[in-house]
Amino acid sequence: MDDFSVNLVALRLFISCTGLVGNVFLILSIIQSKFCRVKSFQLFLLGLAAANSENILIVNIYDIIILETSSTTTGTWLCSSLKFLTLFGEITSILFTVLISIFRYQKLRNGSKRVNLPICMDSIRSATMLSGICVILSFLVSLPVFIINQEVPAGNITQKTSGCPPDFFQCSDNYCPIGSRLYKYLFIVLCNLLPLVAITATGCLILTVLLSQRKMVTPAVSVSGLSQFSKKRKRLGVHRSTIGVLAAMGLFQVDWTLYLIFHLTFSPTDIPFWAEIEFFISISYTSISPYVYVIGNSLFSLKNCKKR
Repeated sequence: MDDFSVNLVALRLFISCTGLVGNVFLILSIIQSKFCRVKSFQLFLLGLAAANSENILIVNIYDIIILETSSTTTGTWLCSSLKFLTLFGEITSILFTVLISIFRYQKLRNGSKRVNLPICMDSIRSATMLSGICVILSFLVSLPVFIINQEVPAGNITQKTSGCPPDFFQCSDNYCPIGSRLYKYLFIVLCNLLPLVAITATGCLILTVLLSQRKMVTPAVSVSGLSQFSKKRKRLGVHRSTIGVLAAMGLFQVDWTLYLIFHLTFSPTDIPFWAEIEFFISISYTSISPYVYVIGNSLFSLKNCKKR
């Protein structure tokens, strides 16, 4: 059993380090484009990568340092702060994913009619405002954790060996205050279910647009072969980026569907490895998604940046 725990911790550290490297690489790739004009899509990716990195770091601090050490003297405010930061990073990552999916659909919708005309989200001011709204909403939704952690008596925590239980909502089968229950289900609906529905619907709309564009493609004779080649190259770049976004959206759907099933079906008292299961479900998206975006987008090379 000890060997199993050691292997489990090693696997967690490996996944976390891999995800942290991917997100840092994505951040550095976007920052390198400071010599040219930073676009809205890059700004959304920057916010997503920053939220992913924060989430990976805090989850490991919370799960390994607090839970694995079986500390019974963990301060209430330290425990609440770790929970707050974990939820803050998680919600911010989810909201930025929703922004990226909506942005990609807006860029594809009526693309043939709009040609090179910008959309509302192309404005850096609009993108910055939307990013700020995501951060503020994440902050406000995570704040009730401090109140819940203060209201629950010490004898009703979900893990006897730790002063900082793995259940963020502190709502077990035997003891679940009205405030904890209300916050739990509001959180699941607003921060998990609605974003999942929005991303699923947006993904279906993107696929519909791609299929309709494919049917509308007809052979055309161009006066300038160079112009035709340039347009074709641009379409391939947009198509590759869209495939990357769709792949990340698919990963998001799988992970957070499992997360919803896990939270709505089981209780922390029913599963001894609750923290580990929740960790692998939530951390897989934040660790894999940066690689999907980097592979799907050719925007982040110095060569491309110098050409702009």
